[in-house]
Formats: sequence, C-alpha cells, structure tokens
Amino acid sequence: MSRLSRLFGFHSRDKPKNSVGSTFSFLFGGTTSGKAVNERTAMQATAVYACVRILAEAVAGLPLHLYRYRKDGGKERVTDHPLYYLLHDEPNPEMTSFVFRETLMSHLLLWGNAYAQVIRDGRGRVLALYPLLPNKMEVSRTAGGELIYTYRRDSEESRVNPNSGTVTLRRDEILHIPGLGFDGLIGYSPIAMAKNAIGMALATEEYGAAFFANGANPGGVLEHPGVIKDIQRVKDSWNSAYQGSGNAHRVAVLEEGMKFQAIGIPPEQAQFLETRKFQINEIARIFRVPPHMVGDLEKSSFSNIEQQSLEFVKYTLDPWVVRWEQSLRQSLILPSEKPSLFVKFNLDGLLRGDYQSRMTGYATARQNGWMSANDIRELEDMNRISAEEGGDLYLVNGNMTKLADAGAFANNQPKEVSK
Repeated sequence: MSRLSRLFGFHSRDKPKNSVGSTFSFLFGGTTSGKAVNERTAMQATAVYACVRILAEAVAGLPLHLYRYRKDGGKERVTDHPLYYLLHDEPNPEMTSFVFRETLMSHLLLWGNAYAQVIRDGRGRVLALYPLLPNKMEVSRTAGGELIYTYRRDSEESRVNPNSGTVTLRRDEILHIPGLGFDGLIGYSPIAMAKNAIGMALATEEYGAAFFANGANPGGVLEHPGVIKDIQRVKDSWNSAYQGSGNAHRVAVLEEGMKFQAIGIPPEQAQFLETRKFQINEIARIFRVPPHMVGDLEKSSFSNIEQQSLEFVKYTLDPWVVRWEQSLRQSLILPSEKPSLFVKFNLDGLLRGDYQSRMTGYATARQNGWMSANDIRELEDMNRISAEEGGDLYLVNGNMTKLADAGAFANNQPKEVSK
C-alpha cells in the first residue's frame, strides 16, 4: 500500500458498500407508502419506465467511435483497431452495440452501476464484452488492496458449469461504470435513494385502479332498519350488481327500507389527480429528464420546448456520456495505447437546431473560413465533394484583411505631383 493511500485512509480493509442505510430496507424496498419498491417493481411506474427508456435509448443511439490523436493537434478515426468494431458494431456475437449500451445504461439508471465482463486474448486486447447483472455483483478488496469483483452465477448463465456458484474477476476483466456514490468506487441506486417518491407513485396508481374497479364510487355502508339474517348474501348480491367500472352509474334498487351511506373520501378532496401529476414531475426530477419528454406538457410551449431539449443534452445526457467515455478508456484501452487513443460519443446530432438555424450557422462558418464544404456535408450526412471540385477549400470574404495591413494599399500608391 502506497504512502499516499495511507495518508488518505484507503486501506486494504476498506470495502466498497453496495447498500444504502439499512440493508433490510434497501433489499426489500420498504417505504412509508407501504409499497415495496426495488429496481424491478419501480419499472411498473410509467414515469420511471419512461425516464429509463429515454436515457438508455439516447446513450445507445449516439455514434460511438475510437479516435487517435494526430501530430498536428487534430484527431482521426481508427477504424482498423479491433476495439472500434466492438464498440461501434458488435461487442459480442449475441448483441449489437445499441442493445449492449442500452442494457448497461438501464442497469446504471436502476442499480447505480453497470458491469460487463471483458474477454481478452493473450496480449491483453479486448475480444468481447458481455453485460453482467449488478444485483449479482459484489465488489471487495484483496489483502493487498486490489479491487476484485465476485459475481454470483445462476445455473442458467453457464452451460459449462451447470451448478450455481460464484466467479471472481480481476479489475482488468471487468468494465465497471459507476454512478453517483460516496466513495468513488460504487454507485448507489437512484431507486433506493428515491424509493418513497416512487412508492407513492405506485400507491396512487393502485388507488386509482381500485377506485375504478369499485364502480368509480367511494365505499359505503348499507343500512337496514331490521336484522339481516344472511349478511354475506346481501353483500355478494350488491357487489355483483354494482361493483366494477362496467357497472358504474347504474341505478341501485334498495328494498326493505335499506339505505346506502357513502363514507369514502372523493378523489378531488384527496387531491388524487394533483398527487399523481406531482409524482410524475418528482420522478422526472430524480433522473433530470424534462417533464415534456415523459408526456407532461403543462408548462411547455413552442417557445421553450426546444431550449428544454438542448438543456437535456447539456445538463442530463452529457454527464452520462463523459462517465461512459472515461470508463471505456480506463478499462478497455491498453496502457501503452492510452496516450494516443480515446473513445468519443458524437452529440452534434442532438445539439443541432432547426434547418434554418443550421444553414445560417453553416453560412457563417463557411464565409469566415473555419469550415469547408465537406465539413458541412459530413455534418448533414451528405457525400463528400472531391478535392478537384473544391470540397476541401477554406474560403474567406475578399474584403477582409488584417488590421495591421489596413491602408497599406493607399500608402503604396504614387503621390500626385503638385503643380
């Protein structure tokens, strides 16, 4: 253990934690609303499902390339590197790059961590990447302080070893993308952190389903002036005739002086609809997704919805992208290649404005000489123009000159001889 590690308290006995607060509360999802919330039940809330799907599909759909630094300060794609094909096309024979990234991003949003097993050849180069379920992974340290990953494998996950058991993997055999956490090693589940808010959303949804299942009428009491001999028969007869949304607003016929007394609280008094709407915004706030992207257009308009979409890319998607890029570079690129290679997502397509705004920006860039025709055509997914046709030329307006040369032409003209 290094002296620096000892100074800052990182000892080999320190073990990353995978739980928040009470282990029982984290595992079984106990909430104040009474609804059990975990990473799987939370997906039953439409707002959670929508936020996870939006972010997972956004990251999965972005162009992902491997680049090399050039000596002139620029960059170029390295399409002949084996890692390029794995990241851009197929990380393993069973998955496309889109499905692989979508799966890992959903794990990251639900469990706070994303894991993938890295298959390497004898020289350390990556051959394949396979996602691993975060709820089966435990991160710990060896006696020497090195991180190790213990994966609990089910019998369905291995045909070679049909018996369930654990597999221990080294740091270089795992691609680990951690979310927000307290120790910099393990991310904590957003679902566990916000389980009460999600539990309340599930509770209100269940209440609404039960409300309509009972004929969209609050519960009540049947009053009889005498003594009922068969209470269950009367109850079953009433429910069979008036319970359920299909029997709503039917005319009730009461006999023998029987009266119906409603005792339930009407939904408008219980702020039912307002509560459900607020929980949608609450869950969108957890994932930092604009409400209009999950179907809440109450405060959105044509004037601000484009700005909200750009803020989504800048403040929501970009931090996730940086987290992905740095984790991929740290885990997959060989130490000898790290000074020259890097992984980069392309967000330009999401940051583009409408057609008129793009054309105005391209015209400014073209006239001021920092974009060529081919640079613009590549951004618009158009074929390049050959160099003979001027596709790579950088042009500037002829009436522009350096400030130091202003008036030079006049000073060089012969002066008129005075008479």
